[in-house]
Amino acid sequence: ARPVPIHVPIGAEENFSGIVDLVELKAIVYSNTLGTEFAVEDIPSQLADAAHAGHHDLIDLIAEFDDELMETYLEDEGSVTPEMIRRALRKGTLAGEITPVLAGSAFKNKGVQALLDAIVDYLPSPLDVPPVQGLDPKSEAEESRPADYDAPFAALAFKVMSDPYVGKLTYFRVYSGQVKAGDRALNTTNGNTER
Repeated sequence: ARPVPIHVPIGAEENFSGIVDLVELKAIVYSNTLGTEFAVEDIPSQLADAAHAGHHDLIDLIAEFDDELMETYLEDEGSVTPEMIRRALRKGTLAGEITPVLAGSAFKNKGVQALLDAIVDYLPSPLDVPPVQGLDPKSEAEESRPADYDAPFAALAFKVMSDPYVGKLTYFRVYSGQVKAGDRALNTTNGNTER
């Protein structure tokens, strides 16, 4: 992996109070312990140098993925916009060349909103990836399933757990088609249909 930091933490451990977004060059400061209330502010003075150095390093690492960003960076680094940086980060991430690295605390819900925004901004949607290939369980012929509601249902169950109130729960990733509560699907492992 080629990590590309896009956040700088403000504080550490029990003193962790927010993050500096190197794309926008703004600080996200949390005002409560649950991480539900935050404010977007100017970068704290003690982190300004580190943030500007991180912003420069970020652009330096991703400039190769976007020609417009490269030209703007070489002519006048101050003219680089957050949209250019996001576009280059997305291209590099989709190509599998870079891995954006974010800061946060899931235990205190700090940085979770920024992580969700980064997932939307940088990771591929189902329409950005090629159709999944698989074998028909009856004919053993190779088939393709595009990310389309009208295609036949295809999914991968990746976790099964028991809940004392609900019963057996199965988590799955849908590759194509759609399924509703109460529908039955073929389990290709044992050949049975399951609800």
